[in-house]
Amino acid sequence: MVVGAFPMAKLLYLGIRQVSKPLANRIKDAARRSEFFKTYICLPPAQLYHWVEMRTKMRIMGFRGTAIKPLNEEAAAELGAELLGEATIFIVGGGCLVLEYWRHQTQQRHKEEEQRAAWDALQDEVGRLALALEALQAQATPQQGALDELRAELRDLRARLAACPAAPSSKN
Repeated sequence: MVVGAFPMAKLLYLGIRQVSKPLANRIKDAARRSEFFKTYICLPPAQLYHWVEMRTKMRIMGFRGTAIKPLNEEAAAELGAELLGEATIFIVGGGCLVLEYWRHQTQQRHKEEEQRAAWDALQDEVGRLALALEALQAQATPQQGALDELRAELRDLRARLAACPAAPSSKN
């Protein structure tokens, strides 16, 4: 039933999101506390995201050659931490989808192997039965030939008997 599948998928997505949120929050906290993490992990993606977003907005409004100022360090660190948290949630969800796809493919492959094995077993059984039929026919053919010979001899004897004059009666 398709209607039942959709709420289950939605429930699964919400469950994955709820499980991955604490992980994302820990990453955000680490990004805010650690200078190295903030400088090399959070700031570059945040500045790139800000630059692409502002460039797109400026082009939509018709300002083509405007220089875009980078975000201040605090705002960039916050944006980078948010991006990192959302990326973590997305990666966990994507990983679950990949694992589910892999599990489904494994089950499908196993099912096909079982069907192939059943098909091969049926073909072997048909071959075995064909050989048994040939053997039975080979056994029946000589017996049938002997029976045909006996029938022919019986017909021949009947024909001779019919051709012979009537047998004398034993009246004395």
